[in-house]
Amino acid sequence: MRLLHTMLRVGDLQKSIQFYTETLGMKLLRQSDNKEYEYTLAFLGYGDEDNNTVIELTYNWGKTDYEHGDAFGHLAIGVDDIYAVCDEISAKGGDVYRAPGPVKGGETIIAFVRDPNGYAIELIQEK
Repeated sequence: MRLLHTMLRVGDLQKSIQFYTETLGMKLLRQSDNKEYEYTLAFLGYGDEDNNTVIELTYNWGKTDYEHGDAFGHLAIGVDDIYAVCDEISAKGGDVYRAPGPVKGGETIIAFVRDPNGYAIELIQEK
């Protein structure tokens, strides 16, 4: 068994695709429309779906806002240089709402950013 994907509902599919590809460096792997049920799916990731876990963005046509609730926490992405990545995200207009620094009670360096829909993404400095 392996984890295949995580699905996030988004209000502006193109803006979300742009964020994940241009700001976080993912690739748009595939996209499809379902006209009968009025939704579009876009799958993005750092590698093909055969060997990597990816993100599924779901856009329900005409719906622009969602309640996130308090159960979902965040996505996590390992990075080589967390300071440079955060600088680049900020330069592209991204929301780095927790600057790089050690996790409370530990030594791992983390930061948090928000995607255009308000979903939290934790960046973790890889060793």
